[in-house]
Amino acid sequence: MRYAIYFAPPLNDPVSRVAANWLGRNAFTDEMVEAPAITGLNSAEIAFYTAAPRRYGFHGTLKPPFRLAEGTSEEGLLQALMRFTGTVQTFEIPSMEISRLGPFFALVPSEPVPDLIDLAARITREFDSFRAPLSEAEIERRNPQNLTPAQLANLHRWGYPYVFDEFRFHMTLTGPIDADEQARVEQALHTFFDPVLSEPIEVRNLALFVEEENGAPFHVHSLHPLGSVEQLRSA
Repeated sequence: MRYAIYFAPPLNDPVSRVAANWLGRNAFTDEMVEAPAITGLNSAEIAFYTAAPRRYGFHGTLKPPFRLAEGTSEEGLLQALMRFTGTVQTFEIPSMEISRLGPFFALVPSEPVPDLIDLAARITREFDSFRAPLSEAEIERRNPQNLTPAQLANLHRWGYPYVFDEFRFHMTLTGPIDADEQARVEQALHTFFDPVLSEPIEVRNLALFVEEENGAPFHVHSLHPLGSVEQLRSA
């Protein structure tokens, strides 16, 4: 079993609903969703292009998937996560946009969000004691030969190449897209997502995702509201 600490908007958030339709799966309910009808892409093409992110569900990575370290437990992880979220103030991502990151597309903040960068760094440090060391096979799956020296050092120290200065928050929408298909897919993404990207996205909780067994879909185990009990009551 693997766990991950992600940001995911709540189930009924407009962005969550649209993303579930696009990816073909709802990570909250673990239900498959009928592919959307979009001019320029048929349902089979959408299913093909979204196969990789569909398994992980709509999310932004803060602590990537990890196996529990020896001597730790799910109960301990949940308790630590609840304590941690009580120390974090809610904030918002003012705007998101569709961006191409290498060969795939994702939603990314239009401008850097310092609170989000700080949150990711804190989670990386504070939950590392729950992470079992990577196996050699897990290291190889990260293609270490393609990483920069800083990314490689991060991989060995923190279990993930893209932390701290290498971190870039993103919410993946596709797998790799061939160069000659990227313009068509990008246009479809704008058509589908632009109507729900006009408002800020509130970061009001963290989500613990779980992969029950190797290769199984990740699903939302629990949502953890940010802020102390007193802050939540006054919100």
